[in-house]
Amino acid sequence: MTLAIDRNDPAITAHADLYRREMAAKRLQTLFGAAIFVACVLLAGIGAEVDFAKFAANAWRFPKYILETMPTLRFATLGADLKEWYWGLNGWLKLLWQTLLIAYVGTVLGAVGGFLLCFAAASNLGRSAGLRWATRRFLEFCRTVPEIVFALIFVIAFGLGPLPGVLAIAIHTMGAMGKLFSEVVENIDMKPVDGLTATGAGWWQIIRFAVVPQVLSNFASYALLRFEINVRGASIMGFVGAGGIGQDLIEAIRKFYFTDVSAILLLIIVTVMLIDYGTERLRHALLSLEHGK
Repeated sequence: MTLAIDRNDPAITAHADLYRREMAAKRLQTLFGAAIFVACVLLAGIGAEVDFAKFAANAWRFPKYILETMPTLRFATLGADLKEWYWGLNGWLKLLWQTLLIAYVGTVLGAVGGFLLCFAAASNLGRSAGLRWATRRFLEFCRTVPEIVFALIFVIAFGLGPLPGVLAIAIHTMGAMGKLFSEVVENIDMKPVDGLTATGAGWWQIIRFAVVPQVLSNFASYALLRFEINVRGASIMGFVGAGGIGQDLIEAIRKFYFTDVSAILLLIIVTVMLIDYGTERLRHALLSLEHGK
């Protein structure tokens, strides 16, 4: 059953007028906000000495470079063309495997460090305000300095190879994981903690039996997510000589080996996509277990 609406009804007319005024004010507010945003972007560009004219004049160079890296593939000789394109596949796969190991070891070490420090950084568990302040500042330092800077420092200290990359990723991961882990700890149910405290349990016993069971699945989920990020980060560690496939990538870029650039980039992209898919499934499985689904 439908009801007829009298558009001449004063109440309906009043509501329609109110709606139009509200929508007009909303559109004006949106346009005003967009204008402020554009003005802020322009002012930031001017402050950073960005030459917009130069950017507009040379913007075509980026897609041109990408097109130049593409190989010539012909259907009649597709096998030979692909073989020529991936002439260094065996060596690249070894370096890619090294990149994965750098990311894995760095993630494990960083996650362990973040796990050990997060409880002292959590406001609901840290008994010493001074220790909590120092731990948080240390974690901030670890995650504020870019990985590539740490890698460059460690290359100078330890020489070329995977070790600087592992240490750089581990330190940055420890800072990021310590922050995320401490926020998870701060959101736990405090009733088990209060119960163990009432029985006279020590601080580490409280952590082991009241805190860790509540946060372990979230910790694992965050660690898997960080591993995805570290694989991408480890891919460029070779730019400063810290091992991995980045060494061949930067060499190909510097020597203008255009097809090698696209071949290596495609390998990295496919690898990261597969890892993203696998770790996403694992994270969802962990969260499902946590919620009993």
